Amino acid sequence: MTAPQLLVLFGSQTGTAQDVAERLGREARRRRLGCRVQALDSYAVANLIREPLVVFVCATTGQGDPPDNMKNFWRFIFRKNLPSTSLCQMDFAVLGLGDSSYAKFNFVAKKLHRRLLQLGASALLPICLGDDQHELGPDAIIDPWLGDLWEKVLELYPVPIDLPVIPHGVPLPSKFTLQFLPEVPNPRSKESCLAISDSLGPPSESQPFLAPMVTNQRVTGPSHFQDVRLIEFDITDSGISFAAGDVVLIQPSNSAAHTQQFCHVLGLDPSQCFVLQPREPDVPCPPGLPQPCSVWQLVSQYLDIASVPRRSFFELLACLSPHELEREKLLELSSAQGQEDLCEYCSRPRRTILEVLCDFPHTAGAIPPDYLLDLIPQIRPRAFSIASSLLDFYWGDEWQELEKRGCLTLVTAFSREQGRKVYVQHRLRELGPLVWELLDRRGAYFYLAGNAKYMPTDVTEALMSIFQEEGGLSHPNAATYLARLQRTLRFQTETWA
Repeated sequence: MTAPQLLVLFGSQTGTAQDVAERLGREARRRRLGCRVQALDSYAVANLIREPLVVFVCATTGQGDPPDNMKNFWRFIFRKNLPSTSLCQMDFAVLGLGDSSYAKFNFVAKKLHRRLLQLGASALLPICLGDDQHELGPDAIIDPWLGDLWEKVLELYPVPIDLPVIPHGVPLPSKFTLQFLPEVPNPRSKESCLAISDSLGPPSESQPFLAPMVTNQRVTGPSHFQDVRLIEFDITDSGISFAAGDVVLIQPSNSAAHTQQFCHVLGLDPSQCFVLQPREPDVPCPPGLPQPCSVWQLVSQYLDIASVPRRSFFELLACLSPHELEREKLLELSSAQGQEDLCEYCSRPRRTILEVLCDFPHTAGAIPPDYLLDLIPQIRPRAFSIASSLLDFYWGDEWQELEKRGCLTLVTAFSREQGRKVYVQHRLRELGPLVWELLDRRGAYFYLAGNAKYMPTDVTEALMSIFQEEGGLSHPNAATYLARLQRTLRFQTETWA
C-alpha cells in the first residue's frame, strides 16, 4: 500500500505546540513519509474531507479557549450543519498540550477529539494529554504516545522496505537552499535589504502597528529581584479599539550587541543579503521573511537567539556535531529522560509576576487601581487580597488611598516579610463569613492568579472549607457549588508554572 501524505495541523499560542508539530514532521521524514505541517488557520479546512491521515496538535489557553491561530478552524469544525459522515475517510490522532493545574485541562484537545469522531473520522489511538505539571514535562506523556502513533501509521501505511529509517543523529535533507547575493541591493547594510512598505489594511499580527512607547515605569521596589514594568503605548493614529481585558503582543528584536556577537561567532557577514528557496514545491517559505533579506535583519528580527533552547534545538545540534561523546550528550538532553539535566543546563532566573486573589467582581491580575475602577463604574469591590511582598506590592499607595476613600476593602498577606508564613488561603479562612456572603448573596466574582504549583490547590481547598462551614454544604454539594461558579465564569484562574 502506498503511504499517504501525512498532514500535521497545529494550534499554538506560545510556540510549544508548533515545536511539537514540527517534530512530528521531522520524525515522519525520518520514516520516509511525506508530511506537511501547517497552522490550523492557514489550512483550507474544507479540504479535510479529502485528507486520509491527519495529526492535530493543539494547546489550550485561558479558560479552555483555543489558541488564536485555530479560532477560525474551531468555528468551522463545530458548525451544526456538517454531516455526520463528513470525515469518514480520515484516520486521525489528537495530541493536546495543557496544564493540569487548570480546571479545563486540555479542554480543546478533548473537545476536538470528540468532534472528529462525531464527524465520522477514525481515531488511530487514544488522545494524548501532555501536561506541563509532569515532573519531566509534557514530553513524558508525548514520547511513548508518538512511539505508538508511528507503529500504528506504519502498520496501516507501510513504506517500501528499500527505504530505511533515517536514524536520530543523522541530519535530514535541507528543505531550503540559501543563496547569497553578489551585491547588496540596499546600501544600509545593517538594516533590511528592502524598504518596508506602508502596511495595507488594519493592523494585524502579520502587519503590526508600530506604536510609540510613552512611559516605561518599574512597579516593583528597586531592591526587589523582580523587575516588573508598566509600559504605555500611544495608539492614537492606529485605528485600534481597546477594551478591558485586551492584551498587547510585542514583537521584540535582539540587541545590536547580541546580533553582532552571534554573527561573529558563526562567521557571518551582517551586511550580506540572501534569498531563501524551497527545495520542494509544497514547502512554503517562512511567513513574514522578506525576500531578499539581510543577515543582520534575519538575526535581529526573526531569530530568537537569546531564548532558552527547546529539546529540538539539541536534537539538531546532535546531527551537526562531529564528536561522538558530545553527540551522545546532546541526544540525551533532547530526550524526555534528560529533561532534568536540560533544565539545569539551561537554567536562568525565572520571574514570578504576582499572586493576586480577587473575591469581588470585575478585576484580574495586578492591574492599576484606576483601571479597575474604570471597569466597575457602578459596583464597588468589597475585598481584595494580595500575597507576595512589600517590594512587589504593585501600586500599593494607590490601593491604600482607594481603601481610605471607602472604595474597597484591602486585605494583604505579605508572606515574604513574615516569620510565620501567612498566605492567601489563610486570609480567606479568616474572612470566611465575608467570602461566603460575597459569593452566595452578592453575586461576587473570584479571580485567582499566580504560581501553579501549590497555590491554586490550597486556595480551592480553603474555598471548599468555607462553603461547608459558612454555607452548610456537604462536601459533594460544595464541589458542585464551586463547579457552578466556574461554569458561569464567576470563578476564574490564571496560573503558570
